[in-house]
Amino acid sequence: MRDDPSLRGRPLAVGGRPDQRGVVATCNYEARRFGIHSAMATAQAMKLCPGLLVIPPAMEKYRIASRQIMDIYRDYTELVEPLSLDEAYLDVSDSPHCKGSATLIAQEIRQRIFDTVGITASAGVAPNKFVAKIASDWNKPDGLFLVRPDEVDAFVAALPVKKLYGVGKVTAEKMHRLGLQTCGDMREWSIERLTEHFGSFGYRLHKLCRGIDEREVNTSRERKSISTEETYTPDVPDLDACLRLLPDLYEHLLGRIKRNGAEKFINKLFVKIKFSDFQQTTVECVGYAPHIPTFARLMETGWARASRPVRLLGVGVRLSDTEIVEQLRLFEDALPAAIVEAVSDPTTE
Repeated sequence: MRDDPSLRGRPLAVGGRPDQRGVVATCNYEARRFGIHSAMATAQAMKLCPGLLVIPPAMEKYRIASRQIMDIYRDYTELVEPLSLDEAYLDVSDSPHCKGSATLIAQEIRQRIFDTVGITASAGVAPNKFVAKIASDWNKPDGLFLVRPDEVDAFVAALPVKKLYGVGKVTAEKMHRLGLQTCGDMREWSIERLTEHFGSFGYRLHKLCRGIDEREVNTSRERKSISTEETYTPDVPDLDACLRLLPDLYEHLLGRIKRNGAEKFINKLFVKIKFSDFQQTTVECVGYAPHIPTFARLMETGWARASRPVRLLGVGVRLSDTEIVEQLRLFEDALPAAIVEAVSDPTTE
């Protein structure tokens, strides 16, 4: 829309082709009015909005914009925690800019992003990460929302429980069945009752529904894994056909690992399979370098769990601290090899 003004004002999405099981990566607000959202199948989005224009991603363009935006953030504070290509938490508590006013800093950053990158940005200003994230969504697509310390309690009390950090669709539905619609409702419950219904997450819920979030802005967010996956049309019919696709996935994964300089941090290998009925499973084992025979063995184990056509295949590596990886390698030298399997249940969040 920035680069082609003729696209403005019409429903627009970035994503894959509908005839190849593509998904929507993102969409503009004109498209969202039709109920379209990220991660939705492109074919479904086209049904909701037949006039939707879907264009392919242009990752290099996004990377350039991302670097420009992150550079602007770091002009105001070193405490920047990226969440995505363009979104981040900033701790400006000790920033000397704009006379120390977080609101003025946010306004200035938004203006600089518009002047430098040519896109609008929204911001949330609040005493902690949880409330700031909620506030950043309040006046989209081009706004700023401030929640002062003395306003946090009332602001959070009125929030729907689905806005709580870590509450997905399944948990929100469970809460609604229990009569919990807002954070104010949840405040009537004791920690004991919350943990009875939501396990250890109950302690976190007890704090969040009161607007308490003690997480600091973390400038060294660690990447936990690197992977690549592909959705196939038509479905891959059997295990032999899946194994024939493994070399291409393997080569793509090697490129990603190299670009991220992650070779020394690998401590596990995994394979992800999504079957034609959308059942999903993941199998992993200890390993310190990508290895086609190992991926093949994991793929065989995973495929045997359903033994039906496959719509998606993925391969990847788990990452850890270098020192931990070295210790694990020492242990592996002393112990027989073993496969550690992890199953992903599609009904869980």
